Amino acid sequence: MTILDGKALSNKIKEEVKIEVEQLQKEENITPGLAVILVGDDAASAVYVGMKAKSCKKAGIYSVVHEMPSTIPQDEILDIIDRMNKNPNLDGILVQLPLPDHVDTTLILEAIDPIKDVDGFHPYNVGRMVSNLDAFVPATPFGVMELLKEYNIDVLGKNVCVVGASDIVGKPMAALMTNAKATVTVCNSKTKNLKQHTLNADIICVGAGVINLITEDMVTDGAIVVDIGINRLNNGKLIGDVDFINVSNKCSHITPVPGGVGPMTIAMLLKNTVKAAKKNKRVD
Repeated sequence: MTILDGKALSNKIKEEVKIEVEQLQKEENITPGLAVILVGDDAASAVYVGMKAKSCKKAGIYSVVHEMPSTIPQDEILDIIDRMNKNPNLDGILVQLPLPDHVDTTLILEAIDPIKDVDGFHPYNVGRMVSNLDAFVPATPFGVMELLKEYNIDVLGKNVCVVGASDIVGKPMAALMTNAKATVTVCNSKTKNLKQHTLNADIICVGAGVINLITEDMVTDGAIVVDIGINRLNNGKLIGDVDFINVSNKCSHITPVPGGVGPMTIAMLLKNTVKAAKKNKRVD
């Protein structure tokens, strides 16, 4: 059994991004800029935004975090996004989810200029991704594909079961696998007999937010298991959606939580930000 080490690959990618940023600054006088909008005081979101800002700084990317109270009117958020869209120093804009109930998430995400949509959530980028055209790809599934590539895992012709059908992870994960010529099954909370689908899979990608959703009896011998879930126990420990200890005895490759897909998400966000800077400044 091989551990898919997302932390090691993430550090490698971040170092590559840092070198790329230094070249952009030296040769083109360009410093990529990223703006993050954080609404409310969700503790997990605040920690994640802090990690993004820290990673940007290490990579030489200019970053700014706009923190707003949970009571802020929707129109004010839209006004700030409009100003960010027009700011030439900002190449990427992302809104940390989830947003408060009174805010229309779809409206907010659609307000971001598609060429600055480094999270890849705007319908323009979603459409291009599904059509297998150049686009900003959501960082988490993008990171999964890079992690598999790093370990020479070719998904072509493989049976892939994606467990969880969110717009952020499950759906784009399925699209990227389909584009790579895998045979994809997408399962959701209403799927009957989940075990039947996972047992038929060469690769299982699970991001449902349910502790121990995938157990040993649901995985065929030699399968590859990618745990995208993240759950915090009462003692503060982070675990995924997979019964790691028992499932790891049967699979050929598995991601740990933490240290698997999580670090890859931030690394791919940095790559998307540099890509946006090049596109916005028309640099090859």
